[in-house]
Amino acid sequence: MAEVEESSKPLFAGLSDISISEDIPVEGDISMPVGSQNADNDFSTLDEPVKDTILRDLRAVGQKFVHVMYPKKSSALLRDWDLWGPLLLCVTLALMLQGGSVDSEEDGRPQFAEVFVIIWFGSVIITLNSKLLGGTISFFQSLCVLGYCILPLTVAMIVCRIVLLGGSGLVSFVVRLIVVTASFSWSTFASTAFLADSQPPNRKALVVYPVFLFYFVIGWMILTFSPSH
Repeated sequence: MAEVEESSKPLFAGLSDISISEDIPVEGDISMPVGSQNADNDFSTLDEPVKDTILRDLRAVGQKFVHVMYPKKSSALLRDWDLWGPLLLCVTLALMLQGGSVDSEEDGRPQFAEVFVIIWFGSVIITLNSKLLGGTISFFQSLCVLGYCILPLTVAMIVCRIVLLGGSGLVSFVVRLIVVTASFSWSTFASTAFLADSQPPNRKALVVYPVFLFYFVIGWMILTFSPSH
């Protein structure tokens, strides 16, 4: 009979008398912050209209253009990098260089490809050089800075095209030389101002030299450009 009474008891009847001491630490946190969902919604752009997204990106590109024209070692180009501005400047510069006397019979298409190769391949080489020298800048941040700093040279190309409308004499060459030299100096100064803090102090000269050559080649292409007749 005793065995029958014990077997008739519920299997987990004694568990209700077990209590967990409050002194035993419980690992993990299953609570959800109240403001976390709202914070995610504030920074989410999934529900943002396409128009607002485009205008926001255009404002960001315009602000970077301002930083290039007035460089003060700002980290804005490094913190919020993008490649829309460099792509726009590269396409504009390549289109402005079309139709030169050095182009072939294929409507300047080799010149267009040449500008793309020089800008993007040169930027990659400078970035790799910076990383090998111990720089802390990332790959795309370097491309962003070097691409945006082409802005003064792009403006110089536009000015040179306007000057060439009046002829290609000595006066025209002197004016273009002054404009290109000033733009080249400004591009080099702006890029080094943004990239200076990301390089070791004793190796900054080794980083500046490739940047100097990079913008010098672009400036030389602009200076030697002559429209075909």
